[in-house]
Amino acid sequence: MDIRESLEKIIESALEAAREDGSLSLETVPEPALERPRDEANGDWASTVAMRSAKLAHKNPREIAQIIVDHVPANDMIAGIEIAGPGFINIRLDNATLQGVVAAVRSEKTDFGKGEIPEGMRKINLEYISANPTGPMHVGHGRWAALGDATARVMRHAGYDVYEEFYVNDHGTQMDNFGESVAVRYQQILGRDVDLPESCYAGAYVKDIAQKIIDEDGGKWLDADPTERMKNFRERAYRMMLDDQRRVCDRFGTHFDCWFSERTLYVPDENGKSAVDRSFEAMKEKGYVYEKDGAIWFRSSAFDDEKDRVLIKANGEMTYFMSDVAYHYNKMERGFDRLINIWGADHHGYIARCEAMLAAWGWPGVLEIILGQLVNLFRDGEAVRMSKRTGEMITFEELIDEVGVDATRFLMLSKSSDQPIDFDIEVAKKKDASNPVYYVQYAHARICSILRKAANEADAAAAEAGEMPMDELADKIVPDNVDLSALTHPSELALMRKMDEFASLVALAARDRAAFRLTHYAQDLAALFHSFYTNCRIVGEEPAVRDARLALADSVRIVLALTLGLLGVSAPVKM
Repeated sequence: MDIRESLEKIIESALEAAREDGSLSLETVPEPALERPRDEANGDWASTVAMRSAKLAHKNPREIAQIIVDHVPANDMIAGIEIAGPGFINIRLDNATLQGVVAAVRSEKTDFGKGEIPEGMRKINLEYISANPTGPMHVGHGRWAALGDATARVMRHAGYDVYEEFYVNDHGTQMDNFGESVAVRYQQILGRDVDLPESCYAGAYVKDIAQKIIDEDGGKWLDADPTERMKNFRERAYRMMLDDQRRVCDRFGTHFDCWFSERTLYVPDENGKSAVDRSFEAMKEKGYVYEKDGAIWFRSSAFDDEKDRVLIKANGEMTYFMSDVAYHYNKMERGFDRLINIWGADHHGYIARCEAMLAAWGWPGVLEIILGQLVNLFRDGEAVRMSKRTGEMITFEELIDEVGVDATRFLMLSKSSDQPIDFDIEVAKKKDASNPVYYVQYAHARICSILRKAANEADAAAAEAGEMPMDELADKIVPDNVDLSALTHPSELALMRKMDEFASLVALAARDRAAFRLTHYAQDLAALFHSFYTNCRIVGEEPAVRDARLALADSVRIVLALTLGLLGVSAPVKM
């Protein structure tokens, strides 16, 4: 339990005590709802519960606030409590309470701020990226990769059981078009005059795939049956592209529990029924399927969709939506409590129909869609649209090549998913405070440097060489039972307050699928550390102060590393 939760329990106890002795007439006890005052002069925490209770208790808010304050039980957390304005209850913490945060961080390390989600709410299927295996991943896919991976990390820390999934759209006409695209380029490279149909893929990567086939097989497919050639090229191109997508994801540090093939939805099980069959039958049993004009329709308009949707065309061909239906039914068959899909903003029109299909089966509200807005690339403020290498769109991997994984991740997570991101490539490459990821990583590296300077020569050398982990070095320098009472400087107290916010921040970021908040938190914590470093000398101070400050610096190191880790960003020990 963090400080905020403990304080809320104290306020709740005061309210209950006031109810029991008749000081307050309340049918229900309102939530304390503590928040940070804008001005630190007003204390560490403030509650508006008195003002929110005025109508219920038929009393003046300041009078209610005084009653609550009078009923606050004896505790060792609160140094002072006062009433301000129309009825704010401002709480100032005892320094020892804040100092306890340092001890907790150093004790719990990577477990600091972990939460626990109740059964029935915690098992999450998180699907993201899901790029078509017909081309390289673009920069937008990079944003989904960063967002999905960070969301999974944050949710796991908050106590969710997250299963990460990549949906491979390897079924349908786009795959045949892909195979034909390679076949056309194959023929063209070998000198045959063949036009590329409009439905085909024109990217330079298709020529690269065709060349690989030529390197392997030569010209043996020139006069082959066109259908057989297309099928052969389709499968080989598909495997090449999927392998490439896996490789790029691995390079980015994004790892999936499952790469789910759309094709498998059409494969019968031991009972002779496919996922498509089972999902269709389940929907039919509920009475939401009908026939019209030779086609089979889903009555999605019964669930607030703007119109009904075709599942099976009059010619017997399954629609793309039928695959969506089967896929989501399959997810629920696998026992998930909630489904989260991260889509590009251009998929907005699919939300209502997908929500409708789950509601039709009796699972309303189980599907959550996160729509991600565009990434606008810039170079020194000038818009960048084309790759210098290919003359086509800049791919996700090209961006990683130029700016690195850490900068890409951090900047892709700098804003909420519903806001577009202006990504300046040159800013991302800078090694100064104007680059937010560098600024945060530098703070972590600076703390590691301080710890090495405080260590004996042998341990410092081992840490410098990477032979001794920083946790081990810190434990050697500062004992677990270090006296923290010397930590009373405003810069020290500010750092401890900020670290105490971590658990609540993670819980809220997980709940709201808002990993971007951790990028802001990391920058704030780094800024507070830099201020502390300026204002409070560490090495060279008298031993009691030095050791306490070393412990504080170490705890900041741990929280910075933990925060960066939840974002999928490295925490370098030297820069």
